[in-house]
Amino acid sequence: MIQNDQELQITRERIARFEDQLARLRQVETNPTNYHASASGFLAEIDRMQSEVREYLSLHPAEIIVAG
Repeated sequence: MIQNDQELQITRERIARFEDQLARLRQVETNPTNYHASASGFLAEIDRMQSEVREYLSLHPAEIIVAG
């Protein structure tokens, strides 16, 4: 789980990189089957990270307990 704004920023940047990689893959992969096989892992990871971002942003800062 994202625990602070720095981790939020890193996760958002990572999502953008994965989306950029998928956009490039769409341009260079000529076989749809190969594209879907390659893209599925990226899409699953993007979904997971977006879920973490939504969870973090749904909480007020006072609600976030950082384990230490």
